[in-house]
Amino acid sequence: MAMEVTQVLLNAQSIDGNVRKHAEESLKQFQEQNLPGFLLSLSGELANDEKPVDSRKLAGLILKNALDAKEQHRKLELVQRWLSLDINVKGQIKACLLKTLASPVPDARSTASQVIAKIAGIELPQRQWPELIGSLLSNIHQLPAHVKQATLETLGYLCEEVSPDVVDQDHVNKILTAVVQGMNASEGNNDVRLAATRALYNALGFAQANFSNDMERDYIMRVVCEATLSPELKIRQAAFECLVSISSTYYEKLAPYIQDIFNITAKAVREDEEPVALQAIEFWSSICDEEIDILEEYGGDFTGDSDVPCFYFIKQALPALIPMLLETLLKQEEDQDQDEGAWNIAMAGGTCLGLVARTVGDDIVQLVMPFIEENITKPDWRQREAATYAFGSILEGPSPDKLTPLVNVALNFMLTALTKDPHNHVKDTTAWTLGRIFEFLHGSTVDTPIITQANCQQIVTVLLQSMKDVANVAEKACGALYFLAQGYEEVSPSSPLTPYFQEIVQALLTVTHREDAGESRLRTAAYETLNEVVRCSTDETAPMVLQLVPVIMMELHNTLEGQKLSSDEREKQGELQGLLCGCLQVIIQKLGSSEPTKYVFMQYADQIMALFLRVFACRSATVHEEAMLAIGALAYATGPDFAKYMPEFYKYLEMGLQNFEEYQVCAVTVGVVGDICRALEDKILPYCDGIMTQLLKDLSSNQLHRSVKPPIFSSFGDIALAIGENFEKYLMYAMPMLQSAAELSAHTAGADDEMTEYTNSLRNGILEAYSGILQGFKNSPKTQLLIPYAPHILQFLDSMYMEKDMDDVVMKTAIGVLGDLADTLGSNAGSLIQQSLSSKDFLNECLSSDDHMIKESAEWAKLAISRAISTMEVTGLQYVTNSCVSMVSLGSRFCHGGEVGGIALKMWVKESVKKVE
Repeated sequence: MAMEVTQVLLNAQSIDGNVRKHAEESLKQFQEQNLPGFLLSLSGELANDEKPVDSRKLAGLILKNALDAKEQHRKLELVQRWLSLDINVKGQIKACLLKTLASPVPDARSTASQVIAKIAGIELPQRQWPELIGSLLSNIHQLPAHVKQATLETLGYLCEEVSPDVVDQDHVNKILTAVVQGMNASEGNNDVRLAATRALYNALGFAQANFSNDMERDYIMRVVCEATLSPELKIRQAAFECLVSISSTYYEKLAPYIQDIFNITAKAVREDEEPVALQAIEFWSSICDEEIDILEEYGGDFTGDSDVPCFYFIKQALPALIPMLLETLLKQEEDQDQDEGAWNIAMAGGTCLGLVARTVGDDIVQLVMPFIEENITKPDWRQREAATYAFGSILEGPSPDKLTPLVNVALNFMLTALTKDPHNHVKDTTAWTLGRIFEFLHGSTVDTPIITQANCQQIVTVLLQSMKDVANVAEKACGALYFLAQGYEEVSPSSPLTPYFQEIVQALLTVTHREDAGESRLRTAAYETLNEVVRCSTDETAPMVLQLVPVIMMELHNTLEGQKLSSDEREKQGELQGLLCGCLQVIIQKLGSSEPTKYVFMQYADQIMALFLRVFACRSATVHEEAMLAIGALAYATGPDFAKYMPEFYKYLEMGLQNFEEYQVCAVTVGVVGDICRALEDKILPYCDGIMTQLLKDLSSNQLHRSVKPPIFSSFGDIALAIGENFEKYLMYAMPMLQSAAELSAHTAGADDEMTEYTNSLRNGILEAYSGILQGFKNSPKTQLLIPYAPHILQFLDSMYMEKDMDDVVMKTAIGVLGDLADTLGSNAGSLIQQSLSSKDFLNECLSSDDHMIKESAEWAKLAISRAISTMEVTGLQYVTNSCVSMVSLGSRFCHGGEVGGIALKMWVKESVKKVE
């Protein structure tokens, strides 16, 4: 096979389908029968300059795909497979790859760079291939420029693949030195300079120590700023991308350079080509993001020793920054309003202006208003559109007191412009701006209403008229109506929109049937707006919402009639089914929320459920998700009567729980398990073995996305609440899994924000499980079955409290669990709570919380604990002590830290699943 691999690789790219298929099967067979030989052949092909470029590129691509995958479980398999290869085989492959960096063929060099980085990402964390970085650095001094370029590219990819803590500081210093020298203006070869600049972008995360050293930081910043002035466009663009990255990674180090950076970015925005100008604007957007985060986190109260002080770069730059951004708004492209993926200087400038408004608040208004007043009535559409865009961009950030007088003056003008302006782009931006006005300055939280009895009818009339305009304008008009309706969400018993409800609904349904409804997201926007209008409606319009049910049902029925469709048509039909299921979900929730409307709605329940079951047969992920959510709403509305649908629905519920690949569908299905438990209570019992088996399988799977696991734990609590003491048979499977997950989630030292957020989500799921199980067993003779687990639950609460990183949601659930423990186990929990390291402190902290939900839960928990302690008995104490010992022994079997414990638990879970089955 090695002899003919070249031809097979070429055949695998043939336009003849049969030839291509045969070649792909040959490659697959070679890989399965002799992996080392297969990988050696590919690396040899890539390294051989006498071979065709196409076969070399594909060889490199297959090699790369043999080392990495998007799915985490597959990636781990490939890593283990590479690590288990014979060391000599790996050595030969790596030698071929390093040799390829000197190839005169650019595609071969670039592919080899990527493969080397993938191997480095596997081996360097294992302390393997220690000579790699030294070998690459020695290449930097090679005479041929293309070797230098390929080596710098490799170093860049390597920094992207490898964590900074894997590379020692001496190597980091040498990499940065090589990269920065390659960027220097004295480097005569532009390919080398570009590769170096791109490599620096990836290496910035490694440069913490270097940016803390004034001299080294000055040198890096000087070279980056010089590169923004290169004659070569791609180098200038890459240099600005470095500046953007530096602005977020090293914000606190920027003060000495900010004036120079402003001058450089202003020149680029005004004079340079679009790819460079966009990055120059992005620098200021990134600074805004940093300052918004700091101001939100610290509330502007900075002390001298604050970890991340705010330097107020945006506030200081305002007088020069605002005119620069306003100029960009006049650089629109002719048809950008009709191109969903459009991104240009005007759009980037407007986005940045919006971020500046959020950063500095009221200060921006006086700087932008003269531009708006000067341009809003100009004959040139570009000036009118820019003025409108500027106004819409500054509506989030400044106070309502500052903006309301301006909006009151502008509103009538904008309503006229929306129907009368001759240019579609101006109308598009006007509708968007009206939507922003309604989103930020209309609603129960705004003191001075901008929408009154006097102008409400005019606003509705204009928006409904605009919904007949071209697709992009109509879509923005739908968006404006969405926020108009949302602002009346908490108005009852009567809403100012009630007189127009029927007209609004009819207009939105008409939009969904437009021939061009597939353009500019128009149909989606119309259904989303219809949903919001229904959701925010009052009891007065309930009869009209009820009339909508058969209309939407008929629409859904029509999509299910068996016509033969192309794959493209099938996809569009699937999207429409998803929108209609989403609409029915909102209607069901609305009508199910009050007894009179729920009673009348029930006449449709059987037909709706039949439609949803037909939708499942379509097997589209988006439809599954929307139909599943709608069924959750139907279960809530129908209550115990939902039991009659379970025999037919159960198979789809099981399919949803098994849908690992489309994990959002799996997550939604887990949520629906909770809805059904609450609806059916103990009538869910016949289905619990199957549901619990599948949930346990999900938890022990490496393939399922981690975000689904917290709601799975929560669903244990839902099931226990529904079936009470009948949950006994699942305790021996569920509790050790909860304990293992609790230990993993208890400590978060060194975790980043994303990991901390996930950990809190996981904790909340575990706590909701404990809460449901404790409440489910309350007042049952089998309560004593939970006593052995109480010490671990308290230990979990203690460790979370000690970590001091619970969010408010977790804190509320945690104090609730403490109360549940006392309430369910009574005197048996009293002594344990008294002995707990932190229960008293935790309770006191919650009692003094500003969050009334936490405080309320804490007050209930305090009462429950008082009752438990007051009824405590000596025999109870003795029983708990004995149970503690047995529990500690059980816990240590499954929850011992480290890999061995994890593997033991996983093996045990698989056995558990078999037993439940």
